[in-house]
Amino acid sequence: MSDVHELNYLVDKINQLKKEGVYRELPILQSPNEAIITLNNRKVVNLSSNNYLGFANHPELKKAAIQAVEKYGVGTGSVRTIIGNLDIHEEMENILATFKKEEAVMVFQSGFNCNAGTIQSVTEKGDLIISDELNHASIIDGSRLSRADRMVFNHGDVNHLETLLKENRDKYNNVLIITDGVFSMDGDIAPLPDIVSVAEKFRAMTYVDDAHGSGVLGKNGRGTIDHFNLHGRVDFTIGTLSKAIGVVGGYVAGRKVMKDWLSHRGRPLLFSTYLPPANVGAIIKAVEILMSTSEYTDKLWSNSKYFKDKMSSIGYNIGNSKTPITPVMIGDEEKTMKFSKRLLEEDIFVSGIIFPTVPKGTGRVRCMVTAAHTKEHLDKAINVFEKVGQEMGVI
Repeated sequence: MSDVHELNYLVDKINQLKKEGVYRELPILQSPNEAIITLNNRKVVNLSSNNYLGFANHPELKKAAIQAVEKYGVGTGSVRTIIGNLDIHEEMENILATFKKEEAVMVFQSGFNCNAGTIQSVTEKGDLIISDELNHASIIDGSRLSRADRMVFNHGDVNHLETLLKENRDKYNNVLIITDGVFSMDGDIAPLPDIVSVAEKFRAMTYVDDAHGSGVLGKNGRGTIDHFNLHGRVDFTIGTLSKAIGVVGGYVAGRKVMKDWLSHRGRPLLFSTYLPPANVGAIIKAVEILMSTSEYTDKLWSNSKYFKDKMSSIGYNIGNSKTPITPVMIGDEEKTMKFSKRLLEEDIFVSGIIFPTVPKGTGRVRCMVTAAHTKEHLDKAINVFEKVGQEMGVI
């Protein structure tokens, strides 16, 4: 067989990862994604999940998913625009629009698909996209798919954003300012009131990816827009259905005309089979629960404050997080991965986050506290962090 089929260039790249100490194998989860999980045949405290509210294994969501399967089957058998649009898809979008206090919602198959499909659909040649430098990879890729010109403003720096607008606004037809609502690697919140004010001053549109704010911030988890009371002033609000909601999918909320346009130009909707009924049934139930009680979001924030206070008190640098996302800063990539491995040996699973997900030299383990954790779970984790941190000279 020819050497070309051995893909030796990839073998070399993998070997380089191993040499740098950053090669990893996929962990194998053998249980529902809960606060306590079975991982690689051992029970551990899980601090790496985006399952903020514990909905991924919620009995009411599972029941709703089963009922949807019994009524509609396991798949839609089509893209949405042909014959893959079920009445429960319409119900899902209507309840999400009500929850988000928007005219309309368009749901995509994933949050990544949502950004990849929406950004290129609402911008074109002659437009300008201005994006925060720490925006999620899906925003970066979605912007690359657009024919619009692109610029980047310094993270959270509204003065820099305004300078770019002053210098460039009149050169373009439309300008779209894009920012995460909550930044997933650091847990900080975008200065949305100031961004929106500057956008309005320069007749620019705003696009907020609120994947980590949905179900977390705002009344009953309505998100960052609700947190800042900016309803009606943000043109495109992106949310995820795979984190706090606990299922899968992503959505864009805004004007009805936006939804009409995406149904004609949102490429993931046009060229990929739509969400299965089980997912949709569970999503509807999750939103109904959120609209009826703040129990889950209250517990999430209570657990988050408890964990952050304890981690700071034992000497960890947890960055500037203003949300339940708690980065524990390590720095060196190899040391970060060794730190994560050492935690797992003590039955605490926290994934190491290194380049290219974060800049080189800023490695961290990102702790995701959820509503499903008990104080006992968190105390066990804190004790292990103290032991391992002292052992490895991190604290």
